[in-house]
Amino acid sequence: MKIAVLGAGAMGSLFGGLLAESGQHVTLLDIDEAHLDAIRQAGLRVQTDQGDRRVTNLEVRRPEAPGAEPDLLIVFTKSLHTRGALSALRHLIGPETFVLTLQNGLGNVEALSEFVAPQRILIGVTTWPSDLVAPGHVSSHGEGQIRMMSADGVLRPEVEATARALDAAGLNCEIDPQVWTSIWEKVAFNAALNSLCAVTGCSVDGLGAVADGRALASQIVGEVLAVARTQGVDIDAERCRAKVAHAIANHRGHKPSMLQDMLAGRRTEIEAINGAVVAKAGECGVPVPHTEILLQLVRVAEARRLGEVARSAMPDA
Repeated sequence: MKIAVLGAGAMGSLFGGLLAESGQHVTLLDIDEAHLDAIRQAGLRVQTDQGDRRVTNLEVRRPEAPGAEPDLLIVFTKSLHTRGALSALRHLIGPETFVLTLQNGLGNVEALSEFVAPQRILIGVTTWPSDLVAPGHVSSHGEGQIRMMSADGVLRPEVEATARALDAAGLNCEIDPQVWTSIWEKVAFNAALNSLCAVTGCSVDGLGAVADGRALASQIVGEVLAVARTQGVDIDAERCRAKVAHAIANHRGHKPSMLQDMLAGRRTEIEAINGAVVAKAGECGVPVPHTEILLQLVRVAEARRLGEVARSAMPDA
């Protein structure tokens, strides 16, 4: 397959590297010139439990650069950048191109539908861990999986071909007709842990230092799942709470992406996670007070951080 990966950060680089290593024709699309140059010069260094090696058969370029239309476009940009990124590469989305989103949050299908026919959208969720260590260097340790399906629920041959390609790359991909259940579970997980860590500055395990942290996370999970049920998605609440509790107990020192963005003075994905839940809750009349307060707190903290970054960038008078 001709595969393009939009957003060659930690996850995009890991997926692109493993797919290229398995024999697919892969192009990484990103605007980080230092990262792209490092890959051009020496290949992508990939460290996993299977070893430390360099993948040298990757193509890299900016999204707006000319190129061939891929069979599959995998989107790994942050949700807030989806429309802008797809606008830059609209010329690469052909009538036969399928687009797979493995992004966090809700609203990704709606954004993709502005650029590609709905029947060509694939949606999924992944639990693979990945860190961008340095330009041209990605690291992933531990196991993960992908659950995916067409957004409209139709099992087309292209869905099966995509799953085979991802699975052959060692990414443990399963076709899941109930993929929306997995997506809402991850939204609940992220709404609880990402937002709490972002406003407290705690690592995930730090939330367990006092009972209040665990209780807040559990309450947010319950609110998100109540909204999910109004969308026809029924989730095992205890299973979802158990995943959150496991992360608090075991993810020692881990800083979720929302906290990393906050510390770096970048915009977070709060609107696609807590914000999207609050919006849907308002439409269906479900109260989500804890989720909404965390949304408001992250907005305030994010605005303060962005203001500090802007001021620090100003030249001295």
